Amino acid sequence: MAMMVRKQVYLKKSQALRLKRQARLRGISEAELIREAIERQVVAPARPTNSWSKERAYIQALIEQGPVAGKRTWTRDELYAERLNRYARHPH
Repeated sequence: MAMMVRKQVYLKKSQALRLKRQARLRGISEAELIREAIERQVVAPARPTNSWSKERAYIQALIEQGPVAGKRTWTRDELYAERLNRYARHPH
């Protein structure tokens, strides 16, 4: 077994109850459950993805393309009216 270091922590009563219940359900000690949680959250946290930079680059590329050729031939009100008519004819 690895060398252990004793730590004292303060928990809310509700946390202590949940910890005790979860440890009992899993058949492990409360200390082991705490060590697992630390391992997941502190020692090996999830690495943030770089997805926002990809999204930003995609949006910037669209902006740089400029306006789309042609103009729309509809208005928001027309679309809304068409949708209302469609649902009035085909109730769900």
